[in-house]
Amino acid sequence: MRSTSDTVAAIGLAIGGALGMAGTFVASDALRETLWTIDGVGIVVAAALLTMKYQRLGNDLVAAGFLTFLAGESLLLAGNAAGLQASVPSYAGGIALWAAGLVMVSAQATFALWMRLTAFVAAVLFAVSVLMILWGAPLLPTSAPLPALGYPFLVLTFIGWIWTLLKAGR
Repeated sequence: MRSTSDTVAAIGLAIGGALGMAGTFVASDALRETLWTIDGVGIVVAAALLTMKYQRLGNDLVAAGFLTFLAGESLLLAGNAAGLQASVPSYAGGIALWAAGLVMVSAQATFALWMRLTAFVAAVLFAVSVLMILWGAPLLPTSAPLPALGYPFLVLTFIGWIWTLLKAGR
């Protein structure tokens, strides 16, 4: 039987993935900030529950990866209300932690290979984006091709994690 925590984590990841992508494409600043705030809360809740799940299972590296991802998402949440330009410092810190968390979660064979690969691709794209920001490139969270190219890989990873959570309950 699937635990309530797994269901809540899956819902948080689904909300995070859907609203995060939607927020990237809306023109209204207020709507984008609202979508990204709801998205961020869903991801923080999911990552907290996943941290506890994998810690209880004795998989410390995966648990620490979800905790690191949670810290990154918290930085992103902190910058949402500031608007795109003003959020860049917290955004860079947040996606740097996302990248580290994704690598940590994917370093062991806990998840299927395709999920680990999508997470690794997202991590590389986010790490490159961070370096570009640190070296003075005028990137915003909505800039294309980077960092926007990383979001679909992140959402594919979320879909894999959701699938894993829901499959475990059968």
